[in-house]
Amino acid sequence: MERAFVAVRLRLKKMGRRHRSFFRLSAMDGRSPRDGRVVEELGWYDPHAKTPEQQISINRERVEYWLKVGAQASDTVRNMLKQQGIAVK
Repeated sequence: MERAFVAVRLRLKKMGRRHRSFFRLSAMDGRSPRDGRVVEELGWYDPHAKTPEQQISINRERVEYWLKVGAQASDTVRNMLKQQGIAVK
């Protein structure tokens, strides 16, 4: 029995409304669409927040777990994780 390898990606899922975007940081199958089915929600990012503390929230343990088991971060997520002090390959 063969098992297909499915690449998991850490990427942002767009939420919110017009002119008031809000993003969820998600672990997703690499083949799914941007707003498609999620394996696990890992946090959120609000670019319109008033203070930097309210702008981003990440479940650090779970993000590090997904990176350890081989998940790939998108370019934007990689930059966000570096700002939060999470090492990304």
